[in-house]
Amino acid sequence: MIAAMVTMVYAHAGTVEIRYALWDANQRPAYQACATQFETENPDIHIKISQVGWENYWTVLTTQFVSGTAPDVFTNHLMKYPEMVTNGQLVDLTPYIQRDQVKTDSFYPALLLNWSRDGHQYGLPKDWDTIALVYNKQMFRDAGIDPASISDWTWNDRDGGSFEKAIARLTLDANGNRGDSRQFDPQHVKVRGYQIARAGGMMGQTEWSAFAVSEGFRYNDGPWTTRYYYDDPRLARTLEWFTSLPKKGYSARFDEASRIGSSALFAAGKTAIVSDGSWMVNWYAQNAKFEVGYAVLPKGPLGRATMFNGLADSIWSGSEHKEESWKWVRYLASAACQKIVAQRGVVFPAIKDLDAITVDAHARRKIDTQAFLDMTKATTFQPPIAKGGAEIDAIMDATIESILLGRVNAATALKDANVKVNEVTRR
Repeated sequence: MIAAMVTMVYAHAGTVEIRYALWDANQRPAYQACATQFETENPDIHIKISQVGWENYWTVLTTQFVSGTAPDVFTNHLMKYPEMVTNGQLVDLTPYIQRDQVKTDSFYPALLLNWSRDGHQYGLPKDWDTIALVYNKQMFRDAGIDPASISDWTWNDRDGGSFEKAIARLTLDANGNRGDSRQFDPQHVKVRGYQIARAGGMMGQTEWSAFAVSEGFRYNDGPWTTRYYYDDPRLARTLEWFTSLPKKGYSARFDEASRIGSSALFAAGKTAIVSDGSWMVNWYAQNAKFEVGYAVLPKGPLGRATMFNGLADSIWSGSEHKEESWKWVRYLASAACQKIVAQRGVVFPAIKDLDAITVDAHARRKIDTQAFLDMTKATTFQPPIAKGGAEIDAIMDATIESILLGRVNAATALKDANVKVNEVTRR
């Protein structure tokens, strides 16, 4: 043991250590593989990776900013980075990109643009994600629903369209009666047809965003703008539709579901369908003991829609090793690293030409994730990007939770919340 420790210290003697933080445990092995390859090509740099779960990641990072101990490089999120820009906590990568003539046209344009402001680039894209339906194949067979029909499903906020009809069919009471049967008992339900279990904050990424946008809702006038539209009646009606499902027995009550989570309820066989992001594929493979399918979201009145989100790697402005950090960020954004990640089927890489590698990696494990790629051909929209994101997120999360719990009127609550949100953005 002592000899091994001496060898390790000796191997790192004279090298610069770059601390790199991320939140997804499923992604850590892939990025460790990238780090191993990077260190082979850059023997004077050692990458130390730390992982903290999403629930604590931002609290820890904020504390580290204040104490001056933040990681040199970290995985960043669009909802969080505007506040970091305002606080001067991020390095502008533009001079490095220009100096080293880094070609950025290989990325999806929206992914790169989202991380820039006024000609300054605060992150290089690492991946992208869309939202799709996750369904229990056996439950579909038992209900007599052909998965091929999902692409024809429609949704609206009045009666839920053919999507709600399918949800009803998949719902099963304790006596084996389905939700579309006259004998169905909504008070004693064994399997729910569909479930959400979070309010979703300012984004509603996997919960309500795709449905509201498919009716014409928009968050704001674009990145960094100061006017939000959470008071749009279309968002209110969308949320009211979600609140109607528990009343019919098709979903569990929000307070019950939120204690467990929609993904956990799905894995436990308590619900037939959930909406989730492409980053969750490996989680379902590890936790669901049945065949899982992935399909496109239903078409709304204005067509099918999905949030097109993407993470990036940023450099902390307080890093004492900015050049070495830049080398690592540049490598993370390169085809070399993103191909390693894609081959492991972790996430879809930000480089356009590597999409199929992730789909193929999943296919080798008999998982068909083409639906997430198909969703990029739908109406895609970006997450809301504005200063004061943490405060806006808190306002909207509390408001939408109250709506889903049935404590407040959706239109009134959203109108009041929108006033508060717009006050935050204009400070």
